[in-house]
Amino acid sequence: MHLTPLPALSDNYIWVLAADDGARALIVDPGEAAPILAAAQQGLQPAGILLTHHHPDHIGGVPGLLERWPDLPVFAPDDERIPAAYRRVRDNEIIDVAGWRFGVLAVPGHTRSHVAYHGHGLLFCGDTLFSLGCGRMFEGTPEQMHGSLSRLAALPPETWVCCGHEYTLANAAFARVVEPGNPALRRRSEEAQAMRATGRPTLPSLLADELAANPFLRVDVPEVRASLARETGHAPADGTDAFAALRRWKDGFVA
Repeated sequence: MHLTPLPALSDNYIWVLAADDGARALIVDPGEAAPILAAAQQGLQPAGILLTHHHPDHIGGVPGLLERWPDLPVFAPDDERIPAAYRRVRDNEIIDVAGWRFGVLAVPGHTRSHVAYHGHGLLFCGDTLFSLGCGRMFEGTPEQMHGSLSRLAALPPETWVCCGHEYTLANAAFARVVEPGNPALRRRSEEAQAMRATGRPTLPSLLADELAANPFLRVDVPEVRASLARETGHAPADGTDAFAALRRWKDGFVA
């Protein structure tokens, strides 16, 4: 199989998982239809759509794709804000689509109904987990988001993280303020800079690398806790408190 992040909108990625023949493909979070329609002219044949959450930059292309392929199955969380769903998915469900099997993980926080899909060594996590960062909490609580990230962190470390945006360099700038002595973070930051300098995506990233460098997965690490204590004036009470403080810090961070 072949995995491709297709750039869309300003900084989104539409993930395309294609069979070895390059035709039959699973489409994840199509924020716009044009990149998929263009790929179809080169032989791509969509066989199913996975949606992680309701935000327009993740579902906006669905109507255009269904106009072109009206029988295309669409898998989506149980949320009335996603109107064009062939099947509503739920936590711990196993779905079979286009010859692939994925487990569904409920990961609320960014939105109340956000889900992720895990299978074949891949994690399609939308806007919950980013490389060196995580999504903002538009609808969820710190407890929910911290729990969702902890759940993703417990997946096999060889999992490839396929998130929804090219935010790695911006996230790296913040992460290096939080944990400046982390050599894994320095390596990942330099690697990402080299990738973007040559027009390459920084994604997917390896979960093992995120565990070693992403501060939002490292809120129990002493250096991260010490940085939070300096920033807030008090030590975090627990992991959720540390996560909430880290997210607030990131929300107001200017590089």
